[in-house]
Amino acid sequence: MRAAIVGAGAIAAHSHVPALRAHGDRVEVVAVADVDETRAGSLVPGAAVYTDLGKLLDAEHPDLVIVCTPPYLHAGQAVAALSAGAWVWCEKPAALSLAELDRMAAAEGPGGPYLSVVYQQRFGSGAEHLRALGGALGRPMLALCQTTWHRGEEYYATPYRGRWATEGGGTTVLHGVHQMDLMLSVFGDWAEIRAMAGRLDRPIETEDVSLAMVRFENGAMGSVVTSVLSPREESYLRFDFADATVELRHLYGYGNAAWTSTSPLWSPPEDVPSSHATQLGLLLDAYERGERPPASGADARRAMEFVTGLYASAFTGRPVLREELTADSPFYDRLDGGIETFFTAGIA
Repeated sequence: MRAAIVGAGAIAAHSHVPALRAHGDRVEVVAVADVDETRAGSLVPGAAVYTDLGKLLDAEHPDLVIVCTPPYLHAGQAVAALSAGAWVWCEKPAALSLAELDRMAAAEGPGGPYLSVVYQQRFGSGAEHLRALGGALGRPMLALCQTTWHRGEEYYATPYRGRWATEGGGTTVLHGVHQMDLMLSVFGDWAEIRAMAGRLDRPIETEDVSLAMVRFENGAMGSVVTSVLSPREESYLRFDFADATVELRHLYGYGNAAWTSTSPLWSPPEDVPSSHATQLGLLLDAYERGERPPASGADARRAMEFVTGLYASAFTGRPVLREELTADSPFYDRLDGGIETFFTAGIA
């Protein structure tokens, strides 16, 4: 498979390039595009260098385009790549809104190319084992989903960060969405959400904290907390079933040792870490079979729907039903619904 990377920044260098090297017998990086030609040239030595994605697509005809640019560029670049016949693997958040995500999905072909979103937390062997257990642990009852991270002012010094127009939202869609996606992959679709969000400390437009209560379609309930104000960082998930509790404690990735359970059935057969390399392998498998990859289509839309409902509830101060998030909702086109202003405290 011939791959191209658009965006040669930190996420490409630290996560995607090592993942591609891990599958070097199956995929080759033939080109890199970035507005900084020097940075593009140093990302993958030997790959062709471009400062324009359109020119890259016309010249190289890649099979796969990996989108690692700031969020406000994702939709246009993904549509361009899909329209050129390339599969797309896009960093999260894949889009600034459900409207953008649906526009990206509409550019897919009936049998491909496909758009897949980077949700690598879902694909470690612990998560796969939990889903494979199915109903063996009893009926799902309660989920706790916590992304308590820390991002200081230096993080937000990058011009596009912390702005509705360029990131779509704040820590909810940028950081918490990983754990939310994993939670939804286990407990299934949500039905109702009640949320609060605020800009409590950071000098940004978007939220630095959000909290939500959720009711799932299967009747289970959950609590979701996301923060960039937490000095002791942790990613935590707890799943309470009728017959067992399963917990995951980690930060940015996990292996089997990060999971615990009260059930004697808990025994993942192998130790595959959650990583870009793990998800890329599954995408390559799907490409070789000509099938839709995981974290694609409705499977990718679920987490974006969830964060959209969370923002809608936080801004309106009322419960939001999943069925309300139709194309005529103000939150379909913008995660802030055009309202823009959260409750703030301690900020001049």
